[in-house]
Amino acid sequence: MPDSSDASRPRAHPIVLAVALSLGAAISLGITRFAYALLLPVMRDDLAWSYTLAGAMNTVNAAGYLAGALMTPLLMRRLGTAAVLLWGSALASVFMALSGFFIEAHPLLLQRFLAGVASAYVFISGGLLAARIGSRVPRQAGLVLGIYYGGVGTGIALSTLAIPLLLAAARSAPHGWRWAWWGLALLCVLATLVLLWPARLLPEQELSTHAGQARKADLTQKLPWLAMAPMLAGYTLFGVGYIGYMTFVIALLRDQGASGTAITVFYTLLGLAVIASARIWARLLDQARGGGALALLNALLGVATLLPVLTGAWPVVLASGLLFGAVFLSLVASTTAFVRHNLPGAQWAAGISAFTILFAFGQIVGPTVVGWIADGKGGLARGFIYSAAALWLGALVAWRQRPLAQGLAAER
Repeated sequence: MPDSSDASRPRAHPIVLAVALSLGAAISLGITRFAYALLLPVMRDDLAWSYTLAGAMNTVNAAGYLAGALMTPLLMRRLGTAAVLLWGSALASVFMALSGFFIEAHPLLLQRFLAGVASAYVFISGGLLAARIGSRVPRQAGLVLGIYYGGVGTGIALSTLAIPLLLAAARSAPHGWRWAWWGLALLCVLATLVLLWPARLLPEQELSTHAGQARKADLTQKLPWLAMAPMLAGYTLFGVGYIGYMTFVIALLRDQGASGTAITVFYTLLGLAVIASARIWARLLDQARGGGALALLNALLGVATLLPVLTGAWPVVLASGLLFGAVFLSLVASTTAFVRHNLPGAQWAAGISAFTILFAFGQIVGPTVVGWIADGKGGLARGFIYSAAALWLGALVAWRQRPLAQGLAAER
């Protein structure tokens, strides 16, 4: 029998819920991870970091993300998906704030690790909620997923607008970049308050007819790993390739002589392109049941990564940012769409977690390798060539992915 409290619970349009839920993606990646690219040049100059150490900050963040991804399925079964979302976003806010209290490398590395753990809680639980919202409106499921992942662009845009103001206000303060971390933490807190609304409207009983089954199912042993191998490998290579761009692109632009205003415009437009990507790729996510979407988007991302290496001409650089922003989170959404198309609802949490874990492995490799390459001959440009090559290899691998037999059978 349905809970009487659920019957009286107010309902909202799925698209509106997805927009509110997208602030989880804004916290988990847009602010907690990608805002660091704006602070990297300032912190590197102030603290005399090498590119290897600067890249290591995002490497340990990815390692924390991996640890969080491994824990998230168990936490969702024990606490509920919405609770994990809220606890994760609250913890992310705390760890972002703590990053402003240290100047030594080791505690900063620890804070980046812990922020990565919390961001995995938010991103995976939010992605699962978005997939289940999409199951209510199958014809708009791709749009729902795109809106959720497009929230990363909201986080990027807000961070890009806030950080220069905070750095300017704290210019005379010792290590003024600290104030930027505290300002980002405040953005996380405000977004967490908004997330209380969709979490209240999405009780576990209403999310899916498979919600009860998911808690009882074996979420680790029954995934068709071999059949999913091309998709998993292509997504791992995406993690290796994209993170170098998102970690070092601001440093590259500064090395090329871009002004602070130009960098703000570039990164803001990149974030806005992420938001727009929800509409651009919605039909592709609805229709691509194999690895075609992942392959196409990986290939485009490789082009975007290589453009600023070929020339520093400002129109080309802006085109790179717009193309990158319009693609990279839709690529993440393509894996959730693949899970939704090809796996039973009881395995959605396991499928999303599997992709997230391998994605995290790729992100661990990417920043440190690009930083190490950048410290040698060729600088950052050579590191970006490595990133583009990883993305194109990922496209070739993902192209071999075919729809899973059980997914087709379920649709029949």
